Amino acid sequence: MKNINVGGVEIGGGAPLALIAGPCVIESEEMTVKMARALKTLTEDLGIPFIFKASYDKANRTSRDAYRGPGLIRGLEILKRIQEEFAIPVLSDVHRFEEIAPAAAVLDVLQVPAFLCRQTDFIVEIGRRAKAVNIKKGQFLAPWDAANIVEKLAAVNDNIMLTERGVSFGYNNLIVDFRSFPILRQTGYPVIFDATHSVQLPGGAGRMSGGDRGMVPCLARAAVAAGIDGLFFEVHPDPDRALCDGPNSLALDTLPELLMTLMKIDAAVR
Repeated sequence: MKNINVGGVEIGGGAPLALIAGPCVIESEEMTVKMARALKTLTEDLGIPFIFKASYDKANRTSRDAYRGPGLIRGLEILKRIQEEFAIPVLSDVHRFEEIAPAAAVLDVLQVPAFLCRQTDFIVEIGRRAKAVNIKKGQFLAPWDAANIVEKLAAVNDNIMLTERGVSFGYNNLIVDFRSFPILRQTGYPVIFDATHSVQLPGGAGRMSGGDRGMVPCLARAAVAAGIDGLFFEVHPDPDRALCDGPNSLALDTLPELLMTLMKIDAAVR
């Protein structure tokens, strides 16, 4: 298993279980900075390698009227502040070619959204520019199909993570096949489990997506037991009032107990 470096954080290759976490979208600078401070303190106390995530623009919302974020320029300013003030790596997703260069100048990880993971020119350009790339495996792909994505990207960038986020099953539902983790790891690159998006119900609430955050701990425990290199959580101080993905986001105050449990499982598996 390849070991990659993300802004000083080691992932894969026997490195400790890493955490990628933060709010779904930047709602305000004040809230985002508070979340980064709280998550850094928590992960430092527990000794968990940490990457902060938040989207500057959620371009794939269900409704045209849904909140998308502050946009590229303002969003990157906020993420750069977090990166510098807290000395932690930052990640955000990129949806358009025009965003790649400015995002790569700030972010430690550029994330390819699930629905764009097969856009060859797009992922290759991200690979050319990014320090590290997180590929969200599409909900429409079998795990072995991810090898083709890795092949395209590895030709220009070897700092790659693969993230499982469930597979479409029926209408407005996602299912996690835990056989996916060993299959994805056969690519030789670190595998991350996005436990919060995996309980999302895409479009399940009509003009917005639903979710079942109560199932996140169960799936996260199972994924760590199956063998992964990191976890991806969307976390919010008050998920019921979140402007994006609230139904599938974890409440911040529930995170410490869950992380301690997951660390015990990871230690037993290793």
